[in-house]
Amino acid sequence: MKSNLCCMVACLAMLACSPGRETGNWNPEIKVQSSPAGSPSAEPHLFTDSSGIVFLSWVEKRGDSAWLKYSTVEGDRWSTPRVIAQGNTWFVNWADYPMVTSNGKGSLMAHVLGKSGKGTYAYDVKMYTSVDDGSNWSVPFILHDDGKQAEHGFVTMIPYGDQVFVTWLDGRNTAMEGMEGMDHDGHHGSMSLRAAVIGYDGVKTEEWELDDKTCDCCQTTAAITDSGPVVIYRDRTDEEIRDMSIVRLVDGSWTKPMPIHNDNWKIGGCPVNGPRVASAGNQLVVAWFSAANDTSQVLVAFSGDGGATFGKPIRVDEGNAIGRVDVVLLEKGEAVVSWMEGVMIKAARVYADGRESPSITIASSSESRSSGFPQMTRAGDTLIVAWTDDQAKQIKIARVSL
Repeated sequence: MKSNLCCMVACLAMLACSPGRETGNWNPEIKVQSSPAGSPSAEPHLFTDSSGIVFLSWVEKRGDSAWLKYSTVEGDRWSTPRVIAQGNTWFVNWADYPMVTSNGKGSLMAHVLGKSGKGTYAYDVKMYTSVDDGSNWSVPFILHDDGKQAEHGFVTMIPYGDQVFVTWLDGRNTAMEGMEGMDHDGHHGSMSLRAAVIGYDGVKTEEWELDDKTCDCCQTTAAITDSGPVVIYRDRTDEEIRDMSIVRLVDGSWTKPMPIHNDNWKIGGCPVNGPRVASAGNQLVVAWFSAANDTSQVLVAFSGDGGATFGKPIRVDEGNAIGRVDVVLLEKGEAVVSWMEGVMIKAARVYADGRESPSITIASSSESRSSGFPQMTRAGDTLIVAWTDDQAKQIKIARVSL
């Protein structure tokens, strides 16, 4: 009996330390801050540049007019909002939000979506640049050059050397001649994934097609590793399997799409739930949503070789996930992932060896589309989280200690 008891204690100790088990509690301080965004405001995006400056961009819309604005934060104070652009023919969408990026040296780039025809989903990606720290912005130019009245969006922009790496979903193959006024369900071809490299002078130096068939309306995400850029997105097979894939630029050539993990989620339409990635050197962490086998899950996977291979996914949700994920890489082998669990914005610390902390609740939101996608970025020893308060029709901000 004593021997069996000792064996049982030893086994329990091993289980407690094994991958996939919870680690110590994470009990951060959560402070809600005053938001620089007015009301109504929505579609937040957060970005931290190489100098440590945090950018929050958002859209304010009144009637047919919309404004893309941004603010930066130093310490606890947000700057007076600046207007990047204003328009009355924009396509403003809860899931396909604009963003701003910066090289940390005074050069910035931003984008919005502008209507290109009468069709509901006929719109272009309009780009703006600034080389004087946002004091002045260029006239807009179109990211793509296909000239089709089709869907173009779900853009990701990140600094890439002295330029910007941009990836997006492109509908040039969905639009047939004479079908410019069709609605979203009238696609006659597949959405494709494309990427380009653009200077802050607006000059495009490279462009590629990365995948000729993708899910229609899930966000893209990208990172720059020591080996080169990588793009993660929701792929689409002829059998309607829509799992996450990665493509990598290695020695000047793009790899073929490779699944992050074979969830085998078969779904006949787009779930509007894209992945997020964070990187440092060749360390990568990817978070995504899946509902394979009618089981909603938020999954996280780590890579130590620039995305060539990934470890076993770690499930972090609590059984009622609706996705809308984000992820921030901390130290080597450690990340914070956020997601929506019903109406709650949740977060947890996750480790490459499979351990995770019990989740925390950052705020209560709404499952409605107008609540959008919560955003997260690192600012020193804290995380900044932004989301849209569906009732107040305003972006809210919180700081979460690390």
